[in-house]
Amino acid sequence: MEDHVKKSLEEWKQEIGELLKDIDKEYDKVKQELQVYSYKFSITKQVIQSTVNEELIRNVRELYLTPFEQKFNELKEEIRDLEEKRKVFQMFVDKIDKVKGPEEAASQTTAQV
Repeated sequence: MEDHVKKSLEEWKQEIGELLKDIDKEYDKVKQELQVYSYKFSITKQVIQSTVNEELIRNVRELYLTPFEQKFNELKEEIRDLEEKRKVFQMFVDKIDKVKGPEEAASQTTAQV
């Protein structure tokens, strides 16, 4: 593989690596938020199950359960999207390495002979 191609691919790989870092940061942030809402949703659900007063149940559902459930579901979807993005960009890195790999191995073997 020619040096300018190799250099260009390496620069592209680094650019994609930066995107992967950003995706990983966002993933960690969303994962933490998802964990918080998971607890909030679960606790609220348990409280409702332990409450007998229908009016209180209705109020708690409106104030907490429904918003927590919606946010929890949104965050789960966001996690799935980020996992898909991570997978796609990792495929770029893997393909670049694969394209560069055989050529680099052959050139190193030739250099040693």
